[in-house]
Amino acid sequence: MKGLKDDGLDGTKSVKLRWDLVPMECLDDLVKVLTYGASHYKAESWKELENPEDRYFAALMRHLSASRQGELNDSESGLSHLSHAMCNLVFLLWFEKHKEHGQV
Repeated sequence: MKGLKDDGLDGTKSVKLRWDLVPMECLDDLVKVLTYGASHYKAESWKELENPEDRYFAALMRHLSASRQGELNDSESGLSHLSHAMCNLVFLLWFEKHKEHGQV
């Protein structure tokens, strides 16, 4: 007897999110950056920044540029530039989603 589960893993088209596809160690790095930020400022203070889209885009590009030039870790936090870049993308996405719903 073969069991059935509607989770899309058997090749069926499922609308359920595939969390098993996310590389969790990368999410760990995102959380490290968020934890670092919360300890230096305050938790979720990133939502209160003026002109956030431009400022987080600029920070994203600085981290990507540093990484591209061979600098693996941010000198202030000691964390990966790509982790910081991922965090800035998450912030930009959050503002985009909340702007769509009139929440920003």
